[in-house]
Amino acid sequence: MKPSTDRILTSHVGSLPRPDGVLRLIYPKETGQPYDHEAQARGMRNAVSDIVRRQSELGIDIVNDGEQTKPNFISYVRTRLGGFEIIEPAKRAPELTRDALAFPGFYDERAKETVIRRANRPMQIASLRMRCVGPVTYIGQGDLNADIAHLKAAVEASPAEEVFMTAISPSNLEHSHINEYYATGEEYLAALGEAMRVEYKAIVDAGFILQIDDPRLATHYDRTPGASIEECRRVMAQKVEALNHSLRGIPEDRVRFHTCYSTNIAPRMHDLELKHYVDLMLNVRAGAYSFEAANPRHEHEWQVWEDVNLPAGKLIMPGVVSHCVTLVEHPELVAQRIVRYADVVGRENVIAGNDCGFATSAVLDEVHPEIAWAKLQALTQGAMIASKHLWGIG
Repeated sequence: MKPSTDRILTSHVGSLPRPDGVLRLIYPKETGQPYDHEAQARGMRNAVSDIVRRQSELGIDIVNDGEQTKPNFISYVRTRLGGFEIIEPAKRAPELTRDALAFPGFYDERAKETVIRRANRPMQIASLRMRCVGPVTYIGQGDLNADIAHLKAAVEASPAEEVFMTAISPSNLEHSHINEYYATGEEYLAALGEAMRVEYKAIVDAGFILQIDDPRLATHYDRTPGASIEECRRVMAQKVEALNHSLRGIPEDRVRFHTCYSTNIAPRMHDLELKHYVDLMLNVRAGAYSFEAANPRHEHEWQVWEDVNLPAGKLIMPGVVSHCVTLVEHPELVAQRIVRYADVVGRENVIAGNDCGFATSAVLDEVHPEIAWAKLQALTQGAMIASKHLWGIG
């Protein structure tokens, strides 16, 4: 990955708003309905081309496909992993998190609002759960190769400095899909890692930067009420070890790692503080690390890096615009956030990003598209201001 040698480079976490036309392409395939495969491929190719162009027009340096072809940043593996069967959609009890226990009234109201918002979407794509009933294998080469081909075609005429593609971590799959085949959780996690390794290697072999999406790492504490920080750290360390095994042999400087808190516009009072897991994050075999840094619960954590020794050759990609507040950050504030990190870890070691994806599911945009694009514009404008300050440009 390129460091910020003469200016602050910009990127984002991965998912970008999907227009209704893209949803119409995703819907029949994900719901098992007949569709025109050639028209679907052509439409997806155009959608990826459009999203790459829009990123470049905003000045984003390190671009991706916006996850336009995926129904969800986790459930996209439904067509890519063998050994599973789909569990019929059923109402699931809300997950008991520390925040949900602390603010039950808020979460009850938000659940009702979510039902209404989803009902107003033109199409519904269920986030289906699966259960493992046989050996886990990777069977998604067709979809993966199509994604790679669409992105390669889109960036041929792009001025982008680099290109990345996202893939989900084994531990998030382990949590999302039930194991009814392997004798232990460790065996199940290892099998998931071996299967996803096929995708990881293919992305890197295609010449792209591989981004591992692992919100579960930072989220584990909130999702396990009653567990101590040390108990959570032990589990998190095991997940990092498993991920590293699946990344073995892949050059670290071709991998970037993203973690976050898996929640959006919510109280966020029980997020695990960065100081309690930054060492575990840095143990991931990656060359860059993306984490939440702009929302009001974590903006102060730039100070953590005053006491952390960033390994040589590693980069950080702090979020400098947030997905959990609808206010669009002023570019001067974005610049201030960037400069804080640059002053602590070195300007060349900072890439400016956002806290989390703006549309992690085709079912529901977490952030309204108009706001998402305005925030990315503020990101690039802020990076320009920060670059002038840090390099004395202009």
